[in-house]
Formats: sequence, structure tokens, C-alpha cells
Amino acid sequence: MTTADELASPPPVIDTALVRRLVDRQFPQWAALPLTPVDPGGSDHVIHRLGPDLAVRLPRRADVRGQADKESAWLPRLAPHLPLAVPVPVAVGRPGLGYPFPWAVARWLDGRTATVEEVGGSTRGARQLAGFLRALQSAAPPVDRSGLSGETLGERDAGTRRAIARFAHVFDAPAMTQLWEAALAAPPRATGPVWFHGDFHTGNLLTVDGRISAVIDFGGLGFGDPAVDLMVAFTLLSPPARAVFRTALGTDDATWLRGRGWALTTGLSAYAAYAGSSPAIAAQTARQIRAALAG
Repeated sequence: MTTADELASPPPVIDTALVRRLVDRQFPQWAALPLTPVDPGGSDHVIHRLGPDLAVRLPRRADVRGQADKESAWLPRLAPHLPLAVPVPVAVGRPGLGYPFPWAVARWLDGRTATVEEVGGSTRGARQLAGFLRALQSAAPPVDRSGLSGETLGERDAGTRRAIARFAHVFDAPAMTQLWEAALAAPPRATGPVWFHGDFHTGNLLTVDGRISAVIDFGGLGFGDPAVDLMVAFTLLSPPARAVFRTALGTDDATWLRGRGWALTTGLSAYAAYAGSSPAIAAQTARQIRAALAG
């Protein structure tokens, strides 16, 4: 569990020299491999390529410190059942040399981050995404569900309402409030919990030659309501492709409504974080919010 003191602590300074020392000390078998920073990395992790076949990922913050252990525990069990490539954990590094969190070494996955321009209108891509989620949801349930519960819409209520008020001058506040309250009131899933990715959006999808090839970043992996993964329909897909995705996934009205709620709340959170510093991310999240409102 992440403590309040850890959340308040300044983020660690992670440069290539530190990553080199951590790798060399904990995994001397890779000391001769070249180490190259990946720029841009991720909002949650600093990423380096280690030789031609490996990636090193170090959490930037305490709230994602458990991802290395979670992926190491669960991805090898889930991967054989999934139709798209996922990270293959190779090793988990431990805190050291002043760096405070566990960190991961995984197989390098070729590809580039999916974009709306490349695959947003692709019905093939929409079916690929639906097929991945169907396969993930069909995987055998975990015996030990500790650390897999995930966040609920209700737990995001206060923060979402504050964000709606804060950005009432940018987006349609009455429409956002109406959608949010409808999503909170939507009937819960009736058929039991299933696996969900938890952060299923454009930044965590890779493409090769215009085709979705891999899904990455399983830090939000959990077992519960899969509506959270419907955010991909609003972050990536055009309205026609979104309809194909919904049909292929077989999503009922209540789950779709909760998914729109997830797209709204995560979009507002990202907009709040990046509106002042990254026009590109602000535009992307504004699109997400408006897509969620449109349905």
C-alpha cells in the first residue's frame, strides 16, 4: 500500500546513469548491453531499451510502484490466451542506489503508439480490440484476488464533480453532470467479475504497419467490472468504428453507460493534469470527453 508520505515525497531523479548502475549491479549478465532512453517514455515510467531485445521500466511515482510485481505475476498466465502481444516479464529489479521502487525488465515490443489518424476509423482495428477484451474477460479467474479489485466509479465521484465545475467554461457542464449521474446509477454487472486491463487507451496500444499489434502497461490490471476498458472506444475510435467495436464486444446498455462514465472521468483527470502543459494531450483528452458525451 502506498502511504501518504510516499505520495507527498518528490519523485526520484531517474537518469540513464542510474539505470545503468541498477542493471549492472542487479543483473550483471546484461552489463555489456547498450542502454538507450526511450523518448518520450511514459507518464508513469521512465523507459530504456536494453540491447535489441529488452526494455527497462522504472516507476516515476509511488502509486505505480507495484506494477512490476503485478505484471510478473499475472502476464505469463494471461498471455497465452490473448490474441495480441503483451509484455513478457524477464526480471524484477529491486530498490537500490537511492531509487526507492521495484522496477521491471521485459521483452522489447516493436511498434509505435496507436493514433486516431492511423487506426481510429479502422473497423478491423475495432474488431481486434473487441477480440482482445473478449479473450481477456474469458481467462480463468484468479484464486487470489488481492490487489486486483481496481477503482470504482463511485470512488471517483467527488473528484469528477470538482473537475466538471472547474472546466464548465470548456465543456458542457450540465451534459457532463447528466452523464456522470447516469453512469453512477447504471445497474451493476449481473454476471460476475472478469479480468480487465484498467488503462485501455491509445497510449497503451502499439501498431505495426497500421495494424494493432500489442497491448502494454498492465499496471491497472484487475478483476471486476470490465466497463473501465470501454474507454478505448472514446479515446481512439471514430463513431462508426465505435459501433463496430460495441457490436463485436456484445456490450449491454448498462455496461456501455458505465464505460462512458469511465471515459468522462479519466478524460477530465487527464485534461486537468495536462491542459496547461501539453496542448497535444489536452486536445486528445478534450476529444475523449466530447466523444463520451456523444455516446
